[in-house]
Amino acid sequence: MRIQLGCEMIYQFAAPTPMIAMLNVHHSRFASLEQPDHLTTTPIVPLSSYRDSFGNWCNRLVAPAGTFSLGTNTVLHDDGGYDPVDVTAQQHPVETLPSDVLLYLLGSRYCETDLLSEIAWQRFQSTPPGWQRVQAICDFVHDHITFGYEHSRPTRTAAEAYRERVGVCRDYTHLAVTLCRCMNIPARYCTGYVSDIGNPPPYADMDFAAWMEVYLGGHWWTFDPRNNAPCIGRVLIAQGRDATDVPLTHTFGPNTLSGFSVWIYQLTE
Repeated sequence: MRIQLGCEMIYQFAAPTPMIAMLNVHHSRFASLEQPDHLTTTPIVPLSSYRDSFGNWCNRLVAPAGTFSLGTNTVLHDDGGYDPVDVTAQQHPVETLPSDVLLYLLGSRYCETDLLSEIAWQRFQSTPPGWQRVQAICDFVHDHITFGYEHSRPTRTAAEAYRERVGVCRDYTHLAVTLCRCMNIPARYCTGYVSDIGNPPPYADMDFAAWMEVYLGGHWWTFDPRNNAPCIGRVLIAQGRDATDVPLTHTFGPNTLSGFSVWIYQLTE
């Protein structure tokens, strides 16, 4: 299937302001694009690009004073399948994990493994290790947190989400990532597009989404504690330790976000 996807953000700046934008489809999906999803801006400004330490594609620019917009738009080819599932995928003993995976066992800015380790072991040590344990964690997080955009707070950590029991998809993901790491399961934070393809209407307004990938059986697998079900048309933008590593935009000065839109939908032939 062919999927149209993209976004636009409109800012108001009082003065020229440096920015980093992380809005391009992840390099693992480049081959699926009909054309490159170049970052476009209005007005046009010079861009320079680089890969960060996690392999994510980043654009540097200086936004001018006044109204400034940036975004992407492209068509992606997808096989139309749901997120892969393998309930037999096994958990690795820590001593056998690849060295580049060990980072995703450690605590990070929003994932306080030191604060939640005892809680994780009390709740999940009796669950079968591997896929079943990760799914048990997702089931718990999905039921424990009440979703609502009115509950959004950019500083909320996994431990705070556990205590407050409210949040948005990033809070579900931070809590699930942290609980997995506490149980010695490598987990990384992902951001990107999640479509409504295959789901019955009505549809909520589209937004970017967060989910996690866990390392089992020698592979990274997608788990989505917010929706807690495989989906069609999930498109990765970036991945890292937590939301600190994958901000869609990072601005180095005061500004107001005055417009925001995201789209992802199946094109009819």
